[in-house]
Amino acid sequence: MSTVKGELVGAKSQGRALAEEVHAGGNSHQELLQAYMQLQERYHRCTDALAAAAHDLKTPLAILSGYIELLQNEKVGPLSERQRGILQDMQGSSARLEHFIQDFLTFSVLETGELKMKYEVGSMNACLSEICNFWSFRFQQKGIALYFLANEKLQPFVFDFAKVQRVLSNLLDNAAKFTPAGGTVWLHAEPHMWERRSNYLPAPAQERRKQKSEVANSVKVSVSDTGPGIAPEFHQEIFDDFFRLAQAGVSGEGVGLGLAIARRLVQAFGGKIWVESDQGSGSKFCFLLPLLPPGVAAGGTR
Repeated sequence: MSTVKGELVGAKSQGRALAEEVHAGGNSHQELLQAYMQLQERYHRCTDALAAAAHDLKTPLAILSGYIELLQNEKVGPLSERQRGILQDMQGSSARLEHFIQDFLTFSVLETGELKMKYEVGSMNACLSEICNFWSFRFQQKGIALYFLANEKLQPFVFDFAKVQRVLSNLLDNAAKFTPAGGTVWLHAEPHMWERRSNYLPAPAQERRKQKSEVANSVKVSVSDTGPGIAPEFHQEIFDDFFRLAQAGVSGEGVGLGLAIARRLVQAFGGKIWVESDQGSGSKFCFLLPLLPPGVAAGGTR
């Protein structure tokens, strides 16, 4: 799988080099077109191989997880405390591997343009509470406090429940990876007024100034941590495919797709994602979800 990842990174590097050649005008149009088609073919071939490998890993992983659960329930005999600890470690490693596999599959779907949304009216508080409960065990294992307090101001609205949880999982996985033991992670959501205006659309003739509105048109979700923070020069780059930020004392697990997938999914919702951080002062990842996603009718259909 690491070979496929290397091929994908190499294909993207060649793509940048090709763009520079186009800008410089050093090749004929036909040569550049042929090189571009070959690059596209190679990239899609690698993406398909990545998805196939991830699919092949799902079945044996499910079997392994089933055996771990069987042993933990002591259905094949009692366990000692040491055996329980070993099984908990195995369960944690199995969950991380499942997360990586899901990242590969999601990345493949995003690359091929086959992403399908399932928009329904739902509760963001319920969404965040459920994902918080799912991740609480891993945070406990690492000695990190995870806090979430429901916001009564949040009203039900139209969003893709499962894919928002995917974004949150990737952000929480990132927070768990970089926050040291004894640290804290906060999960928060609130109504938000997202002021947007298309630069290419002319303003109405009768409009003299931008009218401000206090009515929320989106929901702002944030994941804050007390980790080492991120230098400003990396605030954009960390959302790139296969980018891994080197941090002292942090293991190099992962393939650098978590934040990239979060960015792509949020953009598919018609939203926006960013990070607020300085080195040494923790990080706060935020994303906005419009109350009415693009292409969705007021009744919640698409």
